[in-house]
Amino acid sequence: WTAAHWAWIRSISFPEKADGDALAYYVDAVRQAMEDKKRLEKLVEAEASKPRWKRRVDSVRCLKGIDVTSAADLVFEAGEFSRFKNARSFAAWLGLTPSEHSSGESARQGGITKAGNKHLRRVLVEAAWHYISASPHPKDLAKGQVPDPAARRHAAKGIRRLVKRREEMLGRGVHKNKANVATARELACWCWAVGRMIENG
Repeated sequence: WTAAHWAWIRSISFPEKADGDALAYYVDAVRQAMEDKKRLEKLVEAEASKPRWKRRVDSVRCLKGIDVTSAADLVFEAGEFSRFKNARSFAAWLGLTPSEHSSGESARQGGITKAGNKHLRRVLVEAAWHYISASPHPKDLAKGQVPDPAARRHAAKGIRRLVKRREEMLGRGVHKNKANVATARELACWCWAVGRMIENG
């Protein structure tokens, strides 16, 4: 919540004291949840900065929409990107590949399978929304971020591709939610490619 939103919340008054008390209770609950979230994010960042993870996390973070927490989620959950034989199998593990319905000689694709890692699927779908307004330029490095140079260049290529594909889909009239899921699927493939580059040295 922004400072302006908090100021607006504090300015609300109710004729009944009980209504004000209820609002104060929920405001306290939100503040506590925000503090808990920050504390947990610091723990994740501390773990992600360890030598075992840092190079992969810093490199995956070069993709727009991916911050240190979401990069850590991807790296921690995947374990080793090389255990997936290709980008498509990684996307399938996340449940981001289209379902298929076949009968006789006809085959058609449906919505995503959702038969995979639910948490990472949500992370990538949320990250994909950044590509609606993202520029095709490479992402600036954050303080202390030291990615592999080749992986950073590959991520920059991915950003250009994702921005262009999103524009093309929306230009064709693809519904924004469907376009976002398609972007999330392709973003997952770029995350796999960048992570695999680090593991391959």
